[in-house]
Amino acid sequence: MNKLIFSLLFFLISIISFSQTKAKVIGVFDGDTITVLLSDKSKLKLRLAEVDCPEKGQAFAKNARQFTSDQIFGKQIIFFKTDKDRYGRDIAKIYYNNGKYLSEELIKNGLGWWYFSYSKNKYLATLEMEARSKKRGLWQDKKAVSPWEYRKIQRSNAEKKRLSKKQSLHLL
Repeated sequence: MNKLIFSLLFFLISIISFSQTKAKVIGVFDGDTITVLLSDKSKLKLRLAEVDCPEKGQAFAKNARQFTSDQIFGKQIIFFKTDKDRYGRDIAKIYYNNGKYLSEELIKNGLGWWYFSYSKNKYLATLEMEARSKKRGLWQDKKAVSPWEYRKIQRSNAEKKRLSKKQSLHLL
């Protein structure tokens, strides 16, 4: 009996967690972050699930942002919240144009990495490998750096700069 109640509760939580929401895209921050207008006229910032696009300052960041904008800006989308990130943004799977999955389209076109640390969708890995082999988008660059590595390098450089500044002040 307890197993049945637990299973039913888990099922209901899953449905609530992954329920679909319709919204209009009113802003594209970068390739993988957008702002939507909900039916109650509230705004919501969404981070795309399963993909990580180049950061501002990286090659192809503008291309990824433009692609996302071209695909969904001003359009109605359907999204499914999957989680929250450490910044409090809702992570969501975003669908448009009768079922196109935006994260998949970005990866297929070489404008984002499959975010394997947060995704079990092996099909996206296949799409990334195909984009790499055909040198689509960012894969034209033999030295392409993943956004998570880029962020790590930026944090490290900022820390070095902070420590250097602290040492300079200490020597005075």
